[in-house]
Amino acid sequence: MDLRSLRYFIAVLEAGSLSRAAASLYVAQPALTAQIKKLEAELGTQLFDRSHVGVTPTAAGLQLYQDARRLLSDAAAMRERLQRAPDGPEGSVTVAVPFLLASLLLGPVLTRLKQSHPRIRVFVIDDLSLMVRKAMVDRRADIGLLVDTASVEGLDVRPFVREGMFLCGFDARGEVAALLGKGTKGGRAKKGAPVRPTVPFAHAANLPLVLQSRRFSIRQRVEATAETLGVELNVVHEHDSARVLRSLYLAGAGFTVTPACAIADGPGEQPNWLIARIVEPELVRTYHLATPAGKVPDAATQVVMQVLADEARSMIALGRWDAQFLGDGKA
Repeated sequence: MDLRSLRYFIAVLEAGSLSRAAASLYVAQPALTAQIKKLEAELGTQLFDRSHVGVTPTAAGLQLYQDARRLLSDAAAMRERLQRAPDGPEGSVTVAVPFLLASLLLGPVLTRLKQSHPRIRVFVIDDLSLMVRKAMVDRRADIGLLVDTASVEGLDVRPFVREGMFLCGFDARGEVAALLGKGTKGGRAKKGAPVRPTVPFAHAANLPLVLQSRRFSIRQRVEATAETLGVELNVVHEHDSARVLRSLYLAGAGFTVTPACAIADGPGEQPNWLIARIVEPELVRTYHLATPAGKVPDAATQVVMQVLADEARSMIALGRWDAQFLGDGKA
């Protein structure tokens, strides 16, 4: 296995076709096919499922894709490092983040890192909270933001941010407004997030709800709270796709429960668009920053951890994230 084989493999996966990849690489398709078969033989596993419409990666192929991209990036960095003197921390850092939080936080973090530390390459695993934890346990990520997980064997874990959870949806006829507690809709706390109205959990549970299945952490929290209170959830639509759920609640099909980090996915300040903090009890979601235990983070990892903390604090202070920073201010 050499770097050229990995480049060929990546090209085939991204093109979805051996013929398209061969054209982009300026190599003959039989030669490319032979390289892929040789790589599969060396690794002892099938990397692609082949059909008349192209190729799709197997689970092993997807894993190799992540590892190969990182390996090629490290090889390029090594070449660059040998050609010029170091200028600040450099290296590859993989960050695992729940996908809802990734939409809010990772854009500013990666932009800042590109400007301040261009020689640090960041790879992102954005997935379900359970898969983020698995990526850390399997040592496939250097930094992870775990959901409601204060300790994991083999990981150093510390509190990062706590956020509330909200009921969101269109209240077309204003019927839900009567259920809301005190709060100035559209108001804004001093140097903070908007002041939202509140809605008791029992009232929210009775509304038509659009939720993901029970394998998702938000649904699990909602189900557990309903069971504790002895109330029944009025779930009218259940889909795992975040895009489908968003389309449903934006179409007025029902209300959804969302953490503060995902509030920006709504339509903003449109008429009858409702955002209310869930109370009695208040639903909260706590993120913990995790790194592998027994391993001192290298300079590049420490930089990324610091930027994550700085951007989280900044977004909270500016009211872009209705949350509480729990870190100690040190990466």
